[in-house]
Amino acid sequence: MAMLPSSSSSSITYAFSYDVFLSFTGCDTRQGFTGNLYKALDDKGIHTFIDDKELHKGDEITPALEEAIEKSRIAIVVLSKNYAFSSFCLHELLKILEYFKKNCRLVWPIFYDVDPSDVRKQTGTYGEAMTLHMNRFKDNKEKLRKWRTTLEQVADLSGWHFKHGDGSYEHEFIGKIVSEVSRNINRVALPIADYPVGLDSQVREVISLLDVGSDDKVHIIGIHGIGGIGKTTLALAVYNLVADQFEGLCFLENVRESSNKHGLLHVQKTLLFAVLGEKEIEITSVKQGISIIKHRLQQKKVLLILDDVAEEEHLKQVVGSPSWFGLGSRVIITTRNKHLLECYKVERTHEVEELNKKASFQLLRWKAFKNEEVRPGYADLLNRAVAYASGLPLALEVIGSNLCGKSVQQWKSALEHYERILDKKIQKILEVSFYALEEKEQCVFLDIACCLKGYKFDEVISILNAHHGQCIIYQIGVLVDKSLIKINWYDQVTLHDLMERMGKEIVRQESPGEPGGCSRLWSKKDIFEVLEENTGTNKIEMIHLDYASIEVVDWEGEAFKEMKKLKTLIIRKNNFSKGPKYLPNSLRVLEWWKYPLQHLPSDFHPNKLSICKLPGSSFMSLEFLCLSKQKLVTMKVLNLNNCRYLTQIPNLSNLPNLEELSFEFCGNLITIDHLDWSLDKLKILSATACSQLRSFPPLKLPSLEKLKLSSCSSLESFPEILENMEKITELDLDKTNMTRFPSSFRNLAGLKKLEVTQLLPSRSLVLMPQLVKLSILKSSGRILEIEGDENMSSMFQSSNVEHIKFSCCHLSYEFLASVLPLFANLKELDLRQSEFTIVPKCIEQCRILRTLLLNDCKQLREIEGIPPSLKILSAIGCESLSLSCRSMLLKKELHEVGGTDFELPSLPYEELYGFNPIPMWFKHGDAGYMVLIPFFNHFIFCICFPYGKEYGEVKIMLNNEVITEVYVTGGHIRLVSVMINSKDEENHLEVQCLSKEKKLEVQSISSLNYDFVCGIHPLT
Repeated sequence: MAMLPSSSSSSITYAFSYDVFLSFTGCDTRQGFTGNLYKALDDKGIHTFIDDKELHKGDEITPALEEAIEKSRIAIVVLSKNYAFSSFCLHELLKILEYFKKNCRLVWPIFYDVDPSDVRKQTGTYGEAMTLHMNRFKDNKEKLRKWRTTLEQVADLSGWHFKHGDGSYEHEFIGKIVSEVSRNINRVALPIADYPVGLDSQVREVISLLDVGSDDKVHIIGIHGIGGIGKTTLALAVYNLVADQFEGLCFLENVRESSNKHGLLHVQKTLLFAVLGEKEIEITSVKQGISIIKHRLQQKKVLLILDDVAEEEHLKQVVGSPSWFGLGSRVIITTRNKHLLECYKVERTHEVEELNKKASFQLLRWKAFKNEEVRPGYADLLNRAVAYASGLPLALEVIGSNLCGKSVQQWKSALEHYERILDKKIQKILEVSFYALEEKEQCVFLDIACCLKGYKFDEVISILNAHHGQCIIYQIGVLVDKSLIKINWYDQVTLHDLMERMGKEIVRQESPGEPGGCSRLWSKKDIFEVLEENTGTNKIEMIHLDYASIEVVDWEGEAFKEMKKLKTLIIRKNNFSKGPKYLPNSLRVLEWWKYPLQHLPSDFHPNKLSICKLPGSSFMSLEFLCLSKQKLVTMKVLNLNNCRYLTQIPNLSNLPNLEELSFEFCGNLITIDHLDWSLDKLKILSATACSQLRSFPPLKLPSLEKLKLSSCSSLESFPEILENMEKITELDLDKTNMTRFPSSFRNLAGLKKLEVTQLLPSRSLVLMPQLVKLSILKSSGRILEIEGDENMSSMFQSSNVEHIKFSCCHLSYEFLASVLPLFANLKELDLRQSEFTIVPKCIEQCRILRTLLLNDCKQLREIEGIPPSLKILSAIGCESLSLSCRSMLLKKELHEVGGTDFELPSLPYEELYGFNPIPMWFKHGDAGYMVLIPFFNHFIFCICFPYGKEYGEVKIMLNNEVITEVYVTGGHIRLVSVMINSKDEENHLEVQCLSKEKKLEVQSISSLNYDFVCGIHPLT
């Protein structure tokens, strides 16, 4: 199979120096069978490597021989009677199997006058040979183990068996081998991209998913991603690398386009001809095609790639099920639609990644300049083009091709045009996915692309549900499945920059040159023009203005009058010369920061309004909603944050479907009218930082989930809870002055997360049945009590709390000793920056505690016990820790169970380890060299920096790939358990610290003059 490049390579190559590598022992077959085989191969023009040296010193392979193995397409191993007596041959065979298996190439054993079972079981002459090696290498059992495994593996491979006296002729046997070699090498690689950069890691990932070496089942693999991302290129690269492993091959290109033009019958015929080579197969219907595919291919080991599949029907009628193909077959499907793979139950999938900045530059340089060099004056333009393309190979290729040979000025002009209007070639490819959507899905995509990119997922759902008057969660799911949008790690809805431009170009084409005729407006220039020149029309449905600007919208306030279908109006960070004289009654979402008037237009009837957000506005009351005169049954969200003139929240019973009410940072708010059953849909209530609010009305809100009263500094008592509120999960009382909770506080039966300032929790508080997360800040040691606690007995109860944070608190030994035994379910304990001297031994009763954070606990001297499940401990800045405590935390037995990550002040070198801060049970290392670590997949890594050196982020790299990143503080030692997935005989381990690159050598350290010291300890 085609050679995979090293990780430093920029492209997938398919070039070999040799077609065949012959492995044999000269004393048996050089002058006979192997010599004849070599000549027969050579006569057919098959370039074959044969080692012409009779004798080798030792069993080491020379660099030249190793290179010949790596640059050969097929390895033929002649297993004769005396093969295993040669330690050199066994070492050569080990190298062949390791390298060829890793790179998906063919290894063919020839059992020449040898029974395969003798090789597999090491009996007969192979048993004699291994006995000899056992005596010779009795101190190197690992080498013997590998040789035995290698012989077992090669015996299990498909190959040929020749035995003298069974009636067959040797020359005929050799002829069959030559024919099979010739058939395999006649297959040429399919052309992939001209400059295939950034593929290496993704090719390896897909090959690992294919599991080519396993022939006991059929695997179907899915490759998905947006248009132009390189799905086909990746599939072609994988195809070229693994194709030699299969009897039949077929790459069905552009299945979507081909089936649309010619029908699925044509696709079926193409498949059968490619695999069987028969043009005469008559197929008159798709159903007949299914029957023929199942009948003719179910015994064949095939590699089938279906490129650009758009419909599940394509898969059902061409691939069917794994049972259609012979064992060991592999099917790769590329598609823009992830959901299609899920429907077809494809479990192994790979999402194609965007090119990183380095690969993007490389591809653009090759396309534009045909080499790696950057011509003078073009550097900034290349940066600009790479930023525009955002890692999309299609865009980089189009830009590079269009601008190849062009002047600097032409580059500038073209890029300015691209940034305004998407290139037609790119647009055409990307919009295929858009036009495959249903109408409602298209609308939702354009809403997001034009106006809502970067919004939180929940907010997008809320806005679009209101805008469309129906739940659009299904449509969002479709867009995610088809790679048109993504939900990132921060729960934001986002999409590729060029997909965004594609969507905006579709909307721009609705009314070129006349933005007032477009359905959506997002450009500051266009919005200013429409508002200032009164050119709006009833085509406009959504306006989104979110640009920080000192410019003032100089308008007459009449511009919204013609926008009869405007449903969503979002205005942030802008200044208006005056407020609106008219707002359309069609509005369903109104968000206007610093709304410029104290009232809404008198003829505005918000009967359809679902979301009303007017933060930072000048309202003195809620009379602008006319709540005393009308019910607003559609209103679900009301946000009046930062309304500094607001003094009262009135009765809101005329908002019966309100789900979210927020009036944060209303510094002059004094009074809130009653909040009761009339707001039975209310889920979120936030009064954060209402500093003048002295009391809160009793609560009777059965649907309430979150209550935020943090920084209400004048609020002295918690409100009465008039009935059981089981749905509440979060309560934030941070930075308040409350000292006691009413007994009705226990009605918050569903409370899961509680944040409090200045007070430690009482026993009954931590025993609330659903409470799992408790956060206490800056407590002086006072206990927060619930009325009636004195009558409760809870000595034998256990808390359900899983996460505790006591930050910047004064914690007595007695308090810790009394409450820690309650937390049998505790998983994380955060005591950072708190004042205490001892962690009591009873912490061992927290048997599932995994994380203990003690950073900057300056007075901490002792940790009397270690919970049995503890994996993460951070004690940065705990300089008072005793030497005995530090030594206990570095004990080998504590870390050999695996999975630990400890960081603590390093031991003074002269106290315990002489001149070395690394515990003696590690193999030691220092900066300067690269280490070859033996084969193991789990080890503990230890690193220490001297005081005064802040190295920040440290990257631990294995074989040039980052396996983990850690932060290490000067004067501290860090032990990290590392899991790897490497099957290599030897592994290169190195450490990178910021801009300095240091490498690790496993050897003793001879002096204290070091930048850092490292160590490793293998785990079984």
